[in-house]
Amino acid sequence: MCLFRVYIPIRDEGLLYDFQQGTNHFDRTDKADVIHRFIRPSSNTTDLKSSPKHRQRFQNPARIAPINPGTSTRRFTVPSANASAQSESETNNALAERHPLFLHNTQSRKKERFVPQKDNNNVSMYVCGVTVYDYSHIGHARVYVAFDVLYRQLVSLGYNVTYARNFTDVDDKIIKRANENGESCDALVGRFIDAFHEDMDTLGCLRPDIEPKATEHMDDIISMTSRLIGKGNAYATGDGDVYFHVESLPSYGALSGRKLEDNRAGGSDRVAIDDRKKHPGDFALWKAAKPGEPTWDSPWGKGRPGWHIECSAMIEKCLGSSIDIHGGGMDLTFPHHENELAQSTAACGCDVDCGDGSTSDPFVKYWVHNGFVKVDSEKMSKSLGNFFTIREVTDKYHPLALRWMLLGTHYRAPINYTQRALEESSDRLFYLYQTLLDASEARDLALENLSTKPPTGIAAEGITLAFETKLAVANALADDLNTPLATASLSQPLKVLNDLVGTKKGKKAVGRDEALSDLVSVVEDTLEKVGLPTTIMATTQEQGSNNSDTSSLADILESLRQLALTRAGLTLSDIEVATKKREEARAEKDFATSDLIRDELFKKGIALMDGAEGSAWRPCPVESASEEE
Repeated sequence: MCLFRVYIPIRDEGLLYDFQQGTNHFDRTDKADVIHRFIRPSSNTTDLKSSPKHRQRFQNPARIAPINPGTSTRRFTVPSANASAQSESETNNALAERHPLFLHNTQSRKKERFVPQKDNNNVSMYVCGVTVYDYSHIGHARVYVAFDVLYRQLVSLGYNVTYARNFTDVDDKIIKRANENGESCDALVGRFIDAFHEDMDTLGCLRPDIEPKATEHMDDIISMTSRLIGKGNAYATGDGDVYFHVESLPSYGALSGRKLEDNRAGGSDRVAIDDRKKHPGDFALWKAAKPGEPTWDSPWGKGRPGWHIECSAMIEKCLGSSIDIHGGGMDLTFPHHENELAQSTAACGCDVDCGDGSTSDPFVKYWVHNGFVKVDSEKMSKSLGNFFTIREVTDKYHPLALRWMLLGTHYRAPINYTQRALEESSDRLFYLYQTLLDASEARDLALENLSTKPPTGIAAEGITLAFETKLAVANALADDLNTPLATASLSQPLKVLNDLVGTKKGKKAVGRDEALSDLVSVVEDTLEKVGLPTTIMATTQEQGSNNSDTSSLADILESLRQLALTRAGLTLSDIEVATKKREEARAEKDFATSDLIRDELFKKGIALMDGAEGSAWRPCPVESASEEE
């Protein structure tokens, strides 16, 4: 049973009650008895992040060595957001009951309530990973931020999640790039796996439990291919190639909705004319060896696997023949995921009539796909010159600003990447973290002088708002991971926090200490749910414990300032000189010069703010980054 403490104003008196969720029973409680409010975990709550199974997963360690000679170490390493996706209070257990998770299933074309296949707390999730031959781009950032939020949400609801994300480490592109560089495929792959991990760490994405590589599962790939041949779903051509026969599976096309006649030879760059195929849509499971390519022995001769069979074999080996969630970008729906579904359904006997009116478990219960990324309203493409790697973006913008921008659009909707969007995300992130830092410091001071009176006015409203916000965020994330709505729910709490910190009314409010505490907690809780850190979690190796480094908010703010200077082509010294000149102009009542200095800096993304203690500066959106961009 979940226990909440809430204020219920009755006439002119704020009375404090304990409300036992699920009943209509209220007990009056003395104010002095209240130590932990509804937003905080109770002392008897099991801390999931402390369990041996999950402790390492949420450390999200920083890379220590450079990924390769001549490449600088990354500036940012975002921690695992306190690992709090694993650590939730009794409140969240109750929320899991009151707020069932709904996900849009690509196969059914509708939102469905999430229930694990085995109807227990164990969840298996597989997300298609990258082909490691180059640095990851913003499209990859979108995929893995989206599924990081899903992972956190599942864990916060109490599920024991096994999350797998593969690396495709044998592919035409890898072979071509390695040959161009004059290096081995293994060397190329190893370097870019390290780079990928660094990029994901900077974005705050938690490491999966399992990261299988195709080259480590050749026996499993060959075994599955042999089974498909034995069942009549695949055939060897006699010259070393093996194809899956799409007509052997009546349900082929169920995921994408495509019909077999849509796969006409020559009608698509995905379907080549090949007289050896029984049907133009048949796809390769095994490819015969070619000069200059890595090969493996098989019953059909030396060769290497096709792309699609890799994931089917790795899923079966690592997670089993049936899994709960399979994810990836929308562009993978066809042909990759359609072909995966066909292979695994045929090989494992999934989703077949059991003869008693039931069917066996499907290969995947929930297919989840994220939308495309466009750049300035155009498809992202190297040929158009609008192709950006994560590293190119984070050279100028904080990686958390990129994450915030991605969270601002629903994961299934297309997102338009623009400089203006990044500028606004960076600005919003600065406001958010500055408010949180100021409010946290004010809360700590206020808690040294606890009020003995029931909260009134803005403080009482803030306490109610914190409770309402927690429920609103829970509702938003439970509704197919509606991160735009979840993050938008922070607008009013942030405004009230600023009022409590900076206005006379707020500073004098009765119950200010508890209002600050509750509002700060709900903001932190929301940020952690969507993968934005609020404190650095440093691991003490000797004790294996987590220690909070409270300087992290200030560190993030400082990084945002430094990057704003980089984009403006300025140094801190330049800002100090301009500020001094402006103060001199104001002292001489030369307001035209004062305004000119301020406006010139503003155009470059630097906002000067005048206060009782002098002028300060903060980043702001660059004026030239217009909506049209």
